[in-house]
Amino acid sequence: MNSKINPTFFVACQQCDALYDKPQLKQGQLAKCNRCGSTLIERKVDSIERSFNWSLAGLMLMLPAILLPIMGVTLAGQFHQASLFDCILVLIDRGFFMIASLVFLFAIAVPIVRLAGALYISYSFKFHKLKPSLLNFFRAYHYLDNWAMLNVFMLGIVVSMYKLIDDTELSINLGLFAFVFWLICSTMSAAALDQDYIWDKLERAFPRNCANEHS
Repeated sequence: MNSKINPTFFVACQQCDALYDKPQLKQGQLAKCNRCGSTLIERKVDSIERSFNWSLAGLMLMLPAILLPIMGVTLAGQFHQASLFDCILVLIDRGFFMIASLVFLFAIAVPIVRLAGALYISYSFKFHKLKPSLLNFFRAYHYLDNWAMLNVFMLGIVVSMYKLIDDTELSINLGLFAFVFWLICSTMSAAALDQDYIWDKLERAFPRNCANEHS
């Protein structure tokens, strides 16, 4: 007799660790823990479609967000404007290699990877092109949430504007609006994905692969 418990049939509360049989929910429904009242599983409405649209829009905004001037500064009669990519080049030219690397990583690389990952996942589900490799890919994509520190960079922009506002004349350019919408698309494409739904579909489509991982 096999004494192992198949984890695909159960769900644990993330707050109090209570174990329940995994319910079958429809879109818009959610299940709550009887012990602490926290949400166990929530089925998001049109998860795949919304994530596909957000990620596609974000990738279309990628080049304008990176290459268009973010803002212009007028100081002592001289006007200067720079894009996000120009800022990174200036940091490298001034010898701030670590700062340039961090700006590139958190302001450019992570959003691009998150958008491309969300587009690939939603595309695979939208057009029924599921592969066993999606199991590992979605697990790796989920870890990107820990690196999504883009608000830190946006806060730096706001603080810099606040410090310069008394001594200079600032002008907002299209690059800043493109960059803000780009970050919104990156965040929404990940937030729209229904992780429980995706895991459930993958586990049902490839039970042997999931059994090998759980064994």
